[in-house]
Amino acid sequence: MLLNDFGKNHFELFGLQPSFSIDVERLDQAYRDIQTQVHPDKFAHLGDQERRISMQWATHANEAYQILKNPLARARYLLHLHGVDTQEESNTAMPADFLMAQMEWREAIMEAREAQDADDMEALHHRLRGEIRAQHQELGQLLDEQADYQAASGLVRKLKFMEKLGEEIDNALELMET
Repeated sequence: MLLNDFGKNHFELFGLQPSFSIDVERLDQAYRDIQTQVHPDKFAHLGDQERRISMQWATHANEAYQILKNPLARARYLLHLHGVDTQEESNTAMPADFLMAQMEWREAIMEAREAQDADDMEALHHRLRGEIRAQHQELGQLLDEQADYQAASGLVRKLKFMEKLGEEIDNALELMET
């Protein structure tokens, strides 16, 4: 089997430098290459141990790929590699301006939902995605250029809130379409 070291970090597994900014096409290709090599179907004719190991590798590669593919998960993983816990579950302290913006977002979502206004909801979705993209750019600068892991950790916590807003908008849009 090509791979025999589960100790590699996810970036090493795919031959990438550990950074927030990654070449997604290269990640996709490396993932496909690994899955081709370790896919359990290739080991179906071998013994239980070989089949089990190939299944573990396929699962490991899939989990690593899902983490690196998602910007927020990739940021969390990078911070973990640098020994920084984002404390997303225990540290909910946020700056007052961010909390105010969150309240305004929730009010706008509630108003669009109550009015069953899909156009307003789509506009909110578009605006939120733009803000999340801008935050991802800032996260890339904090992680890749400034190595400011504490500030990046705070931004990850903010992005978690923003991702939840996105889920609320998506759910509301889905209900409006049914």
